[in-house]
Parts: sequence; structure tokens; C-alpha cells
Amino acid sequence: MFVVKLRRTLCPLILASVQFVPVLAGAQNVAVVNGKPIPAARLDDIVTQLAGQGRPDTPELRAAVRDQLILREIFAQEAESKGLAKSADVARQLEQMREDVLIRALIQDHLANVSPVTDDELKKEYERVHGTSGGDKEYRARHILVDKEEEARQIITLLKKGEKFEALARRSKDTGSAQQGGDLDWATPDTYVKEFSAAMLALEKGKFTDKPVRTQFGFHVIRLDDVRTVTPPPLAQVAPQLRQELERARVEKLQQTLRAKAKVQ
Repeated sequence: MFVVKLRRTLCPLILASVQFVPVLAGAQNVAVVNGKPIPAARLDDIVTQLAGQGRPDTPELRAAVRDQLILREIFAQEAESKGLAKSADVARQLEQMREDVLIRALIQDHLANVSPVTDDELKKEYERVHGTSGGDKEYRARHILVDKEEEARQIITLLKKGEKFEALARRSKDTGSAQQGGDLDWATPDTYVKEFSAAMLALEKGKFTDKPVRTQFGFHVIRLDDVRTVTPPPLAQVAPQLRQELERARVEKLQQTLRAKAKVQ
């Protein structure tokens, strides 16, 4: 029963697979179908993928994968015998799959052998993102957002006369923060548009802007309530994400270089 269920689970996955695995000379075969060998490398490759998804590498799993590889080969041979490989639509799809595999191989080779990400680069990127001061600064601010500059000026006048910021925030058109007295919770400066961020950073704790701050959303009156330093996560924890970003930049650069060299008519 376990093997039957496993086969049903594996079948869509394997039938949908678009990976091409080269037949290695002298490789051990897991089966021979109508004279055509199925190399063990194909089975190992699929089992490795499934293991990466949390499936344990067991004899039952390997037996199920072997059965599916045999079925795939039988189906493929039947399609070949019917001449379906000569169909324009099938040929186009096969060519697309071939390109996908070659592109992945090129990128993997570039990142592994031509321009690998070093530990020193990871450290520098970590310091660039999180700084070297031991933590990122977060700010807790409140704001009141209105459409007209004159209305914002009136609010500032009322604040200077002693009106409560939280009470005046009820008229803010930012309905989400208005219900919280204008509170925007803790956030880093890059969370906000540059005009808002610059005005907030210029404030002392407990102070509000004495002039309306104009952004694309309208006119703001901002008060800075507090500032704190947040300890960033350790390098080891964020290294995979940092590596991914650095590798993405390398791939984009490779793309630009190859495009510049290509003769496109």
C-alpha cells in the first residue's frame, strides 16, 4: 500500500520533470527497456531531489522511482514510434527545455568557477546592510496626514498650544494609524519615502515638525517618540540570503556582458 501511494505521488512529479541527465559511459543501469538502458545516475538524481524535499532515501523510494523511470521510458519509446518527436509543437518544447538546461548549466558554472561568492564578500555585504556599529537603528514615529498644507499648519499651531497629538491624529487621512493616535510603530528610515524619513531623522525625541512635510501622499505632521538600536541577526543566519543577492547581481552582470557582445539583427 505504501509503495502504491508513493507511486501516485511521484508520478506527476517525475512525468512533469524537465531535467536532462547525461548517460555516462559505463554507468551502471537500473533497467534496460526494449534494449535501451536507464542509467543509475538518473535514479540517483531524482532521489536526491526528493531527499531535498524531506523524503527519506529508502529502498521503497528507490523502487518506486525505478518503476516510474521504466514507465517514462516506455511512454517515450511509444511516442517516438508514433513519430511524435517530429511534431513541430513537440520539437519546439524540446528545444525550449534544452535551452533551459544549458542556461542553468552556464549560470552554475559561472557562479562556481568563474565568479564565486567568497566569504570575505559575504562579510562586506553583511556590514553594508547592517553597518559596523553593532546594530540597526529603528524609529518610532507618529504622523498626521492631510491633503492641504494650510490644514497641516493649523494642526501644528494646535500642537504648540498644548493639544494632544493622539487626539488630533483622528483627523488624519491615514486611517490605519489614525486609530492608533498616528502611531507608525517601530521602523527603519528606509521604510518611508525620503522626504518623510529626512524630516523624522532631523527631530529630537518627543519633538514634532514645526513645518508641514510634503510627500506624494499629502502633507504630514510628524512626531518622533523614540529611537532604539536593534541587534542584527548573526552572519551565519543571513548568509544564504546575502549569497543569493550577490549571485543574482553576478548573473545580471553576466547577462549584460553577453548581451553587449551578441550580434542581434
